[in-house]
Amino acid sequence: MSKQTRPNVIVFFTDQQRWDTTGVHGNPLGLTPNFDRMAQEGTHITNSFTCQPVCAPARSSLQTGKYATSTGCYRNSIPLPEDSQTLAHYFSGSGYRTGYIGKWHLADEEPVPAGKRGGYDYWLASNLLEFTSDSYDTVMYNNDNEPVKLPGYRVDAITDAAIRYIDKHQEDPFFLFLSYIEPHHQNHLDNYPAPIGYESQYTGKWTPPDLTALGGSAPQHLGGYYGMVKRLDEAFGRLTDTLRSLGLSDNTVVLFTSDHGCHFKTRNSEYKRSCHDSSIRVPTAITGPGFKGGGQVQRLVSLIDLPPTLLDAADIPIPASMQGSSILPAIRKVEEERPDDVFVQISESQVGRALRTPRWKYSVSAPDKDGWEDSASDTYVEQFLYDLEADPYELTNLIGLDAYDRITRELRGRLTEKILQVEGYAPVIIPAETRPSVQRRISIHEK
Repeated sequence: MSKQTRPNVIVFFTDQQRWDTTGVHGNPLGLTPNFDRMAQEGTHITNSFTCQPVCAPARSSLQTGKYATSTGCYRNSIPLPEDSQTLAHYFSGSGYRTGYIGKWHLADEEPVPAGKRGGYDYWLASNLLEFTSDSYDTVMYNNDNEPVKLPGYRVDAITDAAIRYIDKHQEDPFFLFLSYIEPHHQNHLDNYPAPIGYESQYTGKWTPPDLTALGGSAPQHLGGYYGMVKRLDEAFGRLTDTLRSLGLSDNTVVLFTSDHGCHFKTRNSEYKRSCHDSSIRVPTAITGPGFKGGGQVQRLVSLIDLPPTLLDAADIPIPASMQGSSILPAIRKVEEERPDDVFVQISESQVGRALRTPRWKYSVSAPDKDGWEDSASDTYVEQFLYDLEADPYELTNLIGLDAYDRITRELRGRLTEKILQVEGYAPVIIPAETRPSVQRRISIHEK
């Protein structure tokens, strides 16, 4: 590939964004017209899931293409090993300029020294952006670790920096990773600070069924959260306008995704770290060369599949060490022999594992392990089973019901095999106590 024809690659990465904030997933509030247009005109990964519903582990997986137990960053506050090979190394090794702007969360000090930046050439970032900045007070660090205060609402300040980077590097093939903190809560406030005037537009508006049923902090926080999502989408529109104005749209791959979702204190005492779709399902779409007009990818896709997809799109060899697989064959309608499921590792709140299929959600936990101290367990106990066709918002736990014994046994075997494949050992999974199904009966056609 010549320098002139190699596609630029941009990752637009949000933090804690639920899939159903988007119009293409049924949100009626018009929050994401730019994402929706991209999903319709490019490739929409309809069923997209994180492989670890907490910040640092998910980020380690997206940078390396490995599960969090393989990177070693199985929870927050474990830095990415300095000898890790990241997307920046692979793109740089193939002649790309590389840049990182925004939240890193893969180091153990602030500012982040050069050796802990994952190999990125250009650096304007903070390890913990939620602590070095506020919604209207954005401070990050440059290549020389000098503090840089950027004007405007934080989403806009980071987007302005990205636009400057693109303009400066339009003659180079570049890989730019753009990492926002929004719509993550502002930690010191435990609040979701939208731009001035945005929160009131969405307070008391449409609420997802799981939050309507389970309550949590949604009545207090959803208006601000939606306002942050709206501003992110406006920023995404500015970014795509920049590419269009510079004549780069047709030669730039743009990935929009998030590290995990948000359940608003309905599944545990905070916002993520659970097996539920509210924690693990995220909005994902890709456009640009190879993805324009790709339609919907219906099979389940994990965050672990995105790094090999980006390398594949740039015609860079996919390392054998990566544990996911490119989705380009699926877009090209190439037949693949692979299970239609995603594997999720859960830390901090618990040591847990989950398997998500098109129909079922099956999750186990290790009650004798500490989610902060222990990365895995040799023994798990069944925790959840949901029928996602009948119960898409996971309100009725079926685990232990005798009518679902055959399905549970099958999923138990599949999860055990997945853990063996990813982590190198086969744990014991203790079945849940059996209980009568009463009105529930499985037909002979049940899958």
